Amino acid sequence: MRKRVIPPVVLTAALLLGATACSDGGDGGEDRAASSPRPGGTVSRVEESAPAPAASSAPAGSPAAADNDAVDPAAQAYVDAVAAEDLDALVAAFHPDAELTDVGRRFNGHDEIRRWADNEVIGGRLTVLKNTPKSNGTTLLVRFAPGGTGGFEANYEFDVRDGRIEKLNLQYA
Repeated sequence: MRKRVIPPVVLTAALLLGATACSDGGDGGEDRAASSPRPGGTVSRVEESAPAPAASSAPAGSPAAADNDAVDPAAQAYVDAVAAEDLDALVAAFHPDAELTDVGRRFNGHDEIRRWADNEVIGGRLTVLKNTPKSNGTTLLVRFAPGGTGGFEANYEFDVRDGRIEKLNLQYA
């Protein structure tokens, strides 16, 4: 199965236009990636096992993930903020009283989450490999490359309340 990496902006434009952003006319023998011009840009991975969804199947700004289910908007806001290297937008995706656990380390509230994100997230590259929706959020299997290179796979479990991240648990996959 051939995999594609498509920036959220490109995929959103394709969804709005009803086009298939994954079509390249290639021979199917290798992965091809489109990424933002900055090394820290975030991309969402879409596996090309089914035709691209029509514009009506996913809301604007919420690209489909590997299993073709839309990523929860709060989780997508986090992914998009990392892509844009936008610390303020990342923090705004969280409830003011949110709790974030990064492999056992706990960060509570906007101030602690801001310091964590500024030191460890902004400037990195986050690739969504799989989306597993749940009743109050989603779990994303991601590849995160701090500083834009190298990296590791992790599960990001998002609990969402009132459209914002209430809890985020990050664990190595």
